[in-house]
Amino acid sequence: MRYTEEEALEYIKENDVKFIKLFFTDIFGQIKSLSVQPAEMPRAFSSGIAFDAEVVKGFQDPDHSDLFLVPDPATLCVLPWRPQNGRVIRFFCNVRYVDGSPFEGDPRYLLKKVVQKAADKGYTFNIGTECEFYLFKNDENGQPTKIPQDQAGYCDLAPRDRGENVRREICLTLEQMGLHPEASHHESGPGQNEVDFRFDSPLQAADNLATFKIVVKTIADRNGLFASFMPKPLADSAGNGLHINISLAKDGKNLFSDDDIAVEGRSFMAGILELVPEFTAFTNPLPSSYRRFGAFEAPHYISWAREKRCQLLRIPASNEPRARFELRSPDPSCNQYLALALVLSAGMEGIEKKSVLPPQKNIDLYKALPSDLQGLGTLPHSLAEAVKNALSSQFVSSVLPDVTMNAFREAEANAKDPDFGEI
Repeated sequence: MRYTEEEALEYIKENDVKFIKLFFTDIFGQIKSLSVQPAEMPRAFSSGIAFDAEVVKGFQDPDHSDLFLVPDPATLCVLPWRPQNGRVIRFFCNVRYVDGSPFEGDPRYLLKKVVQKAADKGYTFNIGTECEFYLFKNDENGQPTKIPQDQAGYCDLAPRDRGENVRREICLTLEQMGLHPEASHHESGPGQNEVDFRFDSPLQAADNLATFKIVVKTIADRNGLFASFMPKPLADSAGNGLHINISLAKDGKNLFSDDDIAVEGRSFMAGILELVPEFTAFTNPLPSSYRRFGAFEAPHYISWAREKRCQLLRIPASNEPRARFELRSPDPSCNQYLALALVLSAGMEGIEKKSVLPPQKNIDLYKALPSDLQGLGTLPHSLAEAVKNALSSQFVSSVLPDVTMNAFREAEANAKDPDFGEI
């Protein structure tokens, strides 16, 4: 259910809600939270709840140390793992200045701007995500180890797959929260799992992914495990990908629904292929993101094809209304709001420039001869290369405001992989 402000206040009053958690994300997608009591919610909706912006990555504004969290009433959701007597609910928030105007560096606001700009031209998007994660054992002190929960492989069954019950609990919890996981299974790495989501609007898909990360972490911890979304937690095993399925419609017609992709759909894909070197620092923001590329079905070359999983863009076999393409380079360490804003903007720029989609490379790129790879560009080889591309990109700076670019420049100047326990 999508609540209005009035309905949200009534729900809080009638359902024994005692705590309200206000969620937002920093520039790297780390979920932050501030809790308030029910009596503060009218003020939260009208003027927002202040927080210290100076200590949140990507929110540092030399002229404004105080920013305000204004809950989006449509995102009300009960946290089902908390007590049912004295309930805890959450809202995703919009970040605003004291005068009520949007903070231009709010990742959620930036994605909404991109979606609205496309809608003004008659275009709408559907986004479905496939997110991978590892389950690791904790030690006797409850600290995470790098020992996988099991040694199972792709789509294995229990008892070899020891993550089956955890995935089940994750999916049931998501359903309680109004989300729609479509499929879940063991992935190819030891202790690696995947949950796929039903397609939704870009903002809803991004909110869902943030909720998903919280649920996975929480349910894993309740089962004595540690869930890691790091891009490459184990050197010799598959990395964690965040595959993004995208469909584009013009005046209600899916541009990927025919055997021959519509001209605008081809230009949309071409725009992403042309600009991916410039935005990869935001879809893959950690040093270990680049150790994932080029192995275990993760892309390395800038190419596309139908069905081939080694490609950067692939067209999965599907029928209307699920006709779409899949971007396979992002990983779950990204800020999903910024990543989607840049990916969708790149596609729209391709449409505006009438970019031409190159011929598909319908080959196994991992086994291809050097002659087959001639003329293909590659994804950045390191975070340093990706950052350099992003900071010199007119495209990226046209989508992201100065406050975000400056924070990104400062944060990435000393970038290191976070401690194992952070992601």
